[in-house]
Amino acid sequence: MKVLFLAFTEADGSLSRAALEALGAAAAVGPVTAGLISGAVSADSLGVEKVLTVTGPEFAQARYSTDAAAAEAICRVAGADLVIAPQNSRTARALPGVAQRLGGVVDTHVTSLSPSIEATRWFYRQRMEGVLTRSARPWFVLLEPGCAAAWTGSGVSPIEAVPCEVTPALQRTNVTGTQAPKTEQQTIRPDAPLLFVAGAGWTKKQKDGQPHVAEAGQLILDFIDAAQASLGSSKSLVDLSGEGQAVLPFLSHLNQVGQTGSTPRHAKGLATCCHGEEPHVVGWRFVGERRAVNLDANCGWARGKADVVYVADAFEVVKRVNQLLRAGGSSAASAS
Repeated sequence: MKVLFLAFTEADGSLSRAALEALGAAAAVGPVTAGLISGAVSADSLGVEKVLTVTGPEFAQARYSTDAAAAEAICRVAGADLVIAPQNSRTARALPGVAQRLGGVVDTHVTSLSPSIEATRWFYRQRMEGVLTRSARPWFVLLEPGCAAAWTGSGVSPIEAVPCEVTPALQRTNVTGTQAPKTEQQTIRPDAPLLFVAGAGWTKKQKDGQPHVAEAGQLILDFIDAAQASLGSSKSLVDLSGEGQAVLPFLSHLNQVGQTGSTPRHAKGLATCCHGEEPHVVGWRFVGERRAVNLDANCGWARGKADVVYVADAFEVVKRVNQLLRAGGSSAASAS
C-alpha cells in the first residue's frame, strides 16, 4: 500500500494544523510520501520518506484548474493507492476532479482512518456513523480537522520537484480579492479552545420585565474578545431577525451550531440562555467539556447533556466573568 499525503501549503510554505493532522493520520497507516503544492519552496524537515513538490507563483492562489493539475501531477508520480488530504474548501473543490481523472474514488468529511484502511464518517446531520472501505484505487480520503493528532515528526526528507505545465488556459481565472459580510469583529474562531454559544434567552424580557438586547450584545462581545473564544448561536436566535424581533446584530447563520448548523470541535463549550434541546446538542457532539448557564434547572442541558449546569442569570454571570478577565487577562479564561 503506497500512501500519499497531499496538501496545499500556507502562504509562507508551512502546513496548517489541519494539514499536520492529516499527515499524522497518513503516517499511522504506513510509510508516507508527502505531496506539497505551494507558491514557495517548501521545507524538507517533515521527516517522511520523500517530499514531492509543485511550486510556483501560479499555484499560490486557490484555483480549481491549477490546483487539480498540480495534484494530478503529484499523484501520477507517486503512484499512490491511498491519498490522504485535509478537509477544506480547496481540497474539497479540486481533489474529486483529480480522482475522476485517475479513475479512482473519493470520500470527504472523513473523521478517522484506521491502520486496516477503514474510514469513518457521519451521516444524517451527525446522527449516524458509517464505516467505509474501498477496493478501487487510488482512494482519496479528506480528513476533517480536529479528528487526529497532529504530526510531530521531523527530519530531513529528500525533495523531488514534480513538473506541471501551466498553460494560459489554466490561468484564465484569477482571485482579485475577498468580499465578506460586514461584521463588527471576527467572532468565528475554529481553533479557539472555548466555544461560547448564545441562545434566544439573551433577547427575551429579563427580571425587570424589559429586554436588554444592547447590553446583552456588549456583554457577549466583551467576553468573546477577552477570552478569544469562538461564538456560536442556536437556530432560534439567528432566526429572530426574520420575525421582526430585536436581534444581536453581529450574529448570522454562519454562527449557527446544531443539527442545521455547524458541528465544531473545541476543547470546551459554554452554552448561555440556551435550553439544550437535541437539535442544539447534536452540534456539540465533538466538544470535549460542556457547561451551561440557565435560569431553568429543568432545561435540556441538566438532563445528562452537560458536565456542569449553573442555575443562574447569564447576564450576571457573564458580567462577573468579564470583570475577572479584565483583571487577570485572557489566560484566566482558558484556565477556567
